[in-house]
Amino acid sequence: MKIPIVVIVGRPNVGKSTLFNRLTKSKSSIVDDVSGVTRDRIYGEVEWNGKIFRVLDTGGYVPDSDDKFEAAIREQVKIALEEADAILFVTDARTGVTPIDEEVGRLLRISEKPSLLLVNKADNEKYGELKSEFYKFGLDNVFDISALSGRNLGDVLDRLVEMLNFKENAIEKEKRLKIAIVGRPNVGKSSLTNALLGKERSIVTDIPGTTRDSIDSVLKYYGEEIILVDTAGLRKKARVKENIEFYSNVRTFKALGECDVAIVLLDAQAGLEKQDQRIIDEAIRRRKGLILAVNKWDLIEKETNTAKQFEDKIREKLGSVDYIPVIFISALTKKRIFKLIEIAKQIQAERTKKISTSKLNDVLLPEIQKNPPPATKRGREIKIKYITQVGEKYPIFFFFANDVNEIPQHYKRFIEKLVRKHFGFEGVPLSIIFKER
Repeated sequence: MKIPIVVIVGRPNVGKSTLFNRLTKSKSSIVDDVSGVTRDRIYGEVEWNGKIFRVLDTGGYVPDSDDKFEAAIREQVKIALEEADAILFVTDARTGVTPIDEEVGRLLRISEKPSLLLVNKADNEKYGELKSEFYKFGLDNVFDISALSGRNLGDVLDRLVEMLNFKENAIEKEKRLKIAIVGRPNVGKSSLTNALLGKERSIVTDIPGTTRDSIDSVLKYYGEEIILVDTAGLRKKARVKENIEFYSNVRTFKALGECDVAIVLLDAQAGLEKQDQRIIDEAIRRRKGLILAVNKWDLIEKETNTAKQFEDKIREKLGSVDYIPVIFISALTKKRIFKLIEIAKQIQAERTKKISTSKLNDVLLPEIQKNPPPATKRGREIKIKYITQVGEKYPIFFFFANDVNEIPQHYKRFIEKLVRKHFGFEGVPLSIIFKER
């Protein structure tokens, strides 16, 4: 299902990160009195009355001049208007309306994108009265809130879930294999898409983020139609770096939500970086098929750094996520790029593969009996009695046992490796769930 994306926008130091932390019940965003302390684009998941949506904290940007500051805020709002399903526009009740607030309000008013204007730092009704000044923006949904204490956020969330689309028709009905090409800006996503399609469908330059729109392209592959999603993001001249990263993140989350298999593109000269690992973590969380493609390999393959050494370094960083295939490609020379499609097809077949209950129990239970879970703190023996697979879109395995809350994490990893050892599932995240028998 496509999970709606809600983007928090506003000038620095109005409480965007505090709001994000409150909504996601986390401390992922750094909060400080100094404006612009949020450097990374942070995302999280919110559940309200049984509805789930994604929220993105755009953070703050410390400019060298007022002009650059204004351009940064304006561009973030424009990106949000293009990509988000709804927008939370945060202002400061105590500071009052600023020219930049007015500009953001104007952009939201003329758009058709669902939006809520949140007048923050209204810790009580007295401060709440200050929201009257913000009605001048002409926006319908204005709330006085306190992100710090949570005041009136229940009303905000009630209204927000009414505005978002959670209907069943949001379930992806596309029968064709859908592959998302994701990765950091300037790793060659557009170049790879163009090379696979055999035509210049996306603009390619050395400037990070030079594709404006994400275009679903149809690849004809031996009579089969496959959907490619190019997640690159084009910026116009004089756009700040932070907004490229923000745009790339929003686009990546949307593409991951809609695809079957994600090709995470790495730069051979940079290796596996922190942002790549975040993308991989998000793909795993969404239970998408995964391939790691090391692009621009033609630039370094003649050096002493062999593919084996490079792959070993990647796998060392990935740790327990050792089931993802790694392939070395060059979008420029087209070396091994169609191997990606073959692997993606294999991974999708693995995602939808069903193992019979009898086979699971016949194969796994004897091995589990040889290596049972450690006893509980009270000395009780934990016995796994029954195993079955469920799930239509990706594999979920139920292991029925007693005292499941006391099964340690390392044993759960052992069970996952056991499933993979006997039944494969290369490139496929598994859900291993222990249930009381």
